[in-house]
Amino acid sequence: MWLEARSTLTSKPSKKKKAAAAANPNERVITHNRKARHNYTVFDTLECGIMLVGSEVKSLRNGRVSLEESYARVRDGDVWLIGCDIAEYVEANRLNHNPRRPRKLLLHRRELKRFAQRAHEKGLTLVPLQMHFKRGLAKVVLGICRGKQRHDKREVMKKAQATRDIQRQMTQRK
Repeated sequence: MWLEARSTLTSKPSKKKKAAAAANPNERVITHNRKARHNYTVFDTLECGIMLVGSEVKSLRNGRVSLEESYARVRDGDVWLIGCDIAEYVEANRLNHNPRRPRKLLLHRRELKRFAQRAHEKGLTLVPLQMHFKRGLAKVVLGICRGKQRHDKREVMKKAQATRDIQRQMTQRK
């Protein structure tokens, strides 16, 4: 009985997790903004750091974060992540953080000028696409994006369906 319970506790990681860990052992993805690729056309991306307090880092390590409704804005020469929901860390009690507070993103000045001004001039939006740990530090991948219209989304879905149908036909012929 004891051996059976022990075997369930020490289950092996899935193939996907093994492949992700083997790709780069210093990086661990926390979350993806899946809706961003569907709702926006991404022109360029940039990885930047994020200023966090201790309870936020603990929550991130538990994977308790949502990028669904978040975006970035340039305010007073700094880039701020707005609307990112990092859940409260239960064990932090009175030292906990506000889950939806604006968080400062860390960029070099030249990156800030190149990236943020380009977005401001053309009426584009800065959208967080992914959050991950790199060498123990939390990073956010920002994208310069333009919102897709409904007909653009339909075209993308039609192309994806066509490529799926072609692949299905190719596998059936073999």
